Amino acid sequence: MNHYSTLYKQELLENVIPFWMKHSKDEQHGGFFTCLDQFGNVFDTDKFIWLQGRETWMFSMLYDKVEQRPEWLDMAVHGAEFLKKHGRDAEGNFYFSLNQQGQPLVQPYNIFSDCFAAMGFGALYKIKPEDEYADIAKKTFQNILDRRQNPKGKYSKAYPGTRNLRNFSLPMILSNLSLEMEHLLDKSLIETLSQEIIHEVMNVFYHEESGLILENVSPDGSFADCFEGRVINPGHIIEAMWFIMDLAVRQGDKALVNRTVEIALNALDYGWDNEFGGLLYFKDIKGYPPQQLEWDQKLWWPHVEALVCMAKAYAVTGDERCQKWFDKLHDYTWSNFRDEQYGEWFGYLNRRNEVLLPLKGGKWKGCFHIPRGLYQVYKTLENVPAQPEIVLAR
Repeated sequence: MNHYSTLYKQELLENVIPFWMKHSKDEQHGGFFTCLDQFGNVFDTDKFIWLQGRETWMFSMLYDKVEQRPEWLDMAVHGAEFLKKHGRDAEGNFYFSLNQQGQPLVQPYNIFSDCFAAMGFGALYKIKPEDEYADIAKKTFQNILDRRQNPKGKYSKAYPGTRNLRNFSLPMILSNLSLEMEHLLDKSLIETLSQEIIHEVMNVFYHEESGLILENVSPDGSFADCFEGRVINPGHIIEAMWFIMDLAVRQGDKALVNRTVEIALNALDYGWDNEFGGLLYFKDIKGYPPQQLEWDQKLWWPHVEALVCMAKAYAVTGDERCQKWFDKLHDYTWSNFRDEQYGEWFGYLNRRNEVLLPLKGGKWKGCFHIPRGLYQVYKTLENVPAQPEIVLAR
């Protein structure tokens, strides 16, 4: 598997990151452009907070863990300063989107804006330890915890009391965010939060009959037989499993590692399109037509997260099923999403694996899943022997 490490590192540092360095920085107003066409041209100047936070995190992480390049530090500070100046309302909640100049466009209804802002400021503090960055990161993280039971608050469209559902996305994100923020938070808080998240992801949202993770459950954790309750997002499950796997390795919990691997393999088997290849975006667990019209599209992030998950699973367990899935995912992903001509990767394919939208970034796709995935794979596999032993400490 070592040859993959070299390939993924080269793709990260010579193709993907240079694309964002060249095209995304807004020198005039600050922050980053994310709506980039195939060639890197800006086709819309709106700025989406969670993508600003993610790109700030990305360049901070690269500076911290790959190489101390001054241009990466400059990019990280550039993003953080824009967020600091324009990103929050009077209560400290991060907006969903701004115009190019930094004026709010969409209210702070989406808690993931806060999640990735906290992640970005927390990572920047590691490489540029200014108190203000730490303060924003910690206050934002506390704000996330305060909103945890009602993430959308007054912006929720749901009528109260009729069909209250618990959503999987926030505990999934917190399983990773809590580790990203541990250098700023009390150790006991991290440990308590980690146990709560593991329980929630692996028990509350776990669907015993299928061996999969549900996107939404009833408040008591029971199955909700409705569109929202039946929906399965294979990519979300697989991404969450490498988050939980990291926690399990940290705790030396072999049984939990093995459980995450089995659930991830179940999700791959369940989500794989046996006719055309690739992971379907959504499925209904009872086999009914999904509510999401984009259910059969092939998106960049589930495939990249699946590569990370299988790389980690193989490195930790040596399970040959994981190596075979990694090979299969690699062949599919690199041959369908990668743009050999103009750099970076496409984000959206139709079911037949034809490019659906010839963009490299937009409202949802930015400088995050692909470079993070390339980094995770190359770091995970760079020292993995041909037949790794099971290791649960690092």
